[in-house]
Amino acid sequence: MFEKIFGPAARDARVTREIIGGITTFLTMAYIMFVNPHILGMAGLDKDAVFVATCIATAATTAIMGLYAKLPVALAPGMGLNAYFAFTVVPAFGGDWRLALGCVFLAGILFVAISISPAREWLINALPKSMKLAIASGIGFFLALIGLESAGIVVGSPTTLVDVGNLADAKVLIAALAFVVIFALAARKIVGAVLIGILVATFAAVALGLTHIDGVAGLPPSIAPTFLAMHFTGAPEIAIATAVFVFLLIEMLDTSGTLTAVAHQGGLLEANGRLKNAKRALTCDALGTMIGASLGTSPVTAYIESAAGIQAGAKTGLAAVVVAILFLLSLFFAPLAGAVPAFATAPALIFVAALMTRGLKEIDWDDLTEAAPALITALAIPFTYSIAAGIGIGFIAHTAIKLVSGRWREVNLAVAVIAVLFAAKVAIG
Repeated sequence: MFEKIFGPAARDARVTREIIGGITTFLTMAYIMFVNPHILGMAGLDKDAVFVATCIATAATTAIMGLYAKLPVALAPGMGLNAYFAFTVVPAFGGDWRLALGCVFLAGILFVAISISPAREWLINALPKSMKLAIASGIGFFLALIGLESAGIVVGSPTTLVDVGNLADAKVLIAALAFVVIFALAARKIVGAVLIGILVATFAAVALGLTHIDGVAGLPPSIAPTFLAMHFTGAPEIAIATAVFVFLLIEMLDTSGTLTAVAHQGGLLEANGRLKNAKRALTCDALGTMIGASLGTSPVTAYIESAAGIQAGAKTGLAAVVVAILFLLSLFFAPLAGAVPAFATAPALIFVAALMTRGLKEIDWDDLTEAAPALITALAIPFTYSIAAGIGIGFIAHTAIKLVSGRWREVNLAVAVIAVLFAAKVAIG
């Protein structure tokens, strides 16, 4: 029965190892239930409702991945995607987070259509490797900037744009403590390092009277404030199209890269190097985005933390089902989640940023036609405080530099079209 439900991989799997793998994956990614409500809360969404939406969307999508794609991969609202949602799309729509959720849903529909067609591979392969790495790194820098600001280490300045905060403030010191704990434990390969760091900071804040805990467990809060709250009108069509496209682009890049990396580590790749059940896995991810938008959260995507569970012995979708069950049980820890202050989750953003920026080392820095657009992209995303603007500037720079340097044959048609569309958007205003 085990093999019938979870496929041929179940032949060499053990139920106990699958359960341990699922618990391991959960512990490494449980921080999202604390971080996501804070990020989306800054965009005007009800934090309690987002907490519930995060847990349910994660559980539902991960269960589908385990039972349909039969892979030990967990999914949850993506870091970077939630930042784009909260700090770029919602402000662009005048604070209308309901329309932003509508854009997420539309991106999910397109992702489903692309996932079951050859267009997905064509679009992903069309993007230069340097630009893929630059986009991921730029989003990482963006998260780091948000984390430093949430921790109070960086503050705004009318003269220098940014300035150093009060480093003697108790909140800054607690965030610094959590930062050290997270990175030190991660370096020692301790499972759940990020979650431990957040909890250490939260309890330190409680001890100093900076926050309070109304209880550890209780009945889940209402999801009504965000459930099916999305709509699809209220902004210029070009603005909506841009948001949908960027959601789709980041989602595809993130998902494809994560699934490939996790599958490679877990020996889940076929002889030709392709991911087993790749179409099903991508469809699960796309459906997760639609489910998340319906519940009231930013796009759901595959989590690289799934690799920790695979390393612990997970081989089948049973591990994903275990993760789903644990996130459903987490719904009853809403009081604890509500007590976590922003400065306690800030180090988690910086930790994720460190992981996302590692790809910069793979860029060919000796080729200026590749290095310059990549650098501009990675820097423009945080300094414009807009992932969409950063990507647009990067694609325009890539296309222009290649053309002027006489290497126009290296410009893929898809890249050129994207660059022209972004340039037209700038021209239209």
